[in-house]
Amino acid sequence: MQRVQNLGRRAQEGFTLIELMIVVAIIGILAAIAIPQYSDYTSRTKAAGAVAELASVKTGIAMCVQETGTLTGCDAGAANGYVPTPAVTKNITAVTSITNGIITVTTGATDTSGTNLLLVDTPTAPVAGAANMTWTTTGTVCNVNRGLKPGQGDCP
Repeated sequence: MQRVQNLGRRAQEGFTLIELMIVVAIIGILAAIAIPQYSDYTSRTKAAGAVAELASVKTGIAMCVQETGTLTGCDAGAANGYVPTPAVTKNITAVTSITNGIITVTTGATDTSGTNLLLVDTPTAPVAGAANMTWTTTGTVCNVNRGLKPGQGDCP
């Protein structure tokens, strides 16, 4: 009876080296796939956040056009006071310019080399009788893998 108990204990002493190596290899493979995907995801999130943070600027430009009848002079910091200057955040790292309604900012989204993506929002003044101003987003932020996909954030 004593001998049977000793055999039972010896059979469950732990994992073999091969089993541990297989587990480490599986974790390594999963990490190799997950880390680049996570980087793409966070970059796309920052690009979408930049578009959302520019909503108040777009509203100000639309009000400026409504009041003045033209995009000329719808600048950030202009005397008319319609267009606010967006704050620098993790989503908008630099405001290059807001001139005549065209918004140019550097986003927190990056390409695979780590270069920040540029967002250029260009308005089209509404035609007589139309209710809404249309926007077109261009620049490197319209990047399928690390930025906005076609149809998102006014990217063509």
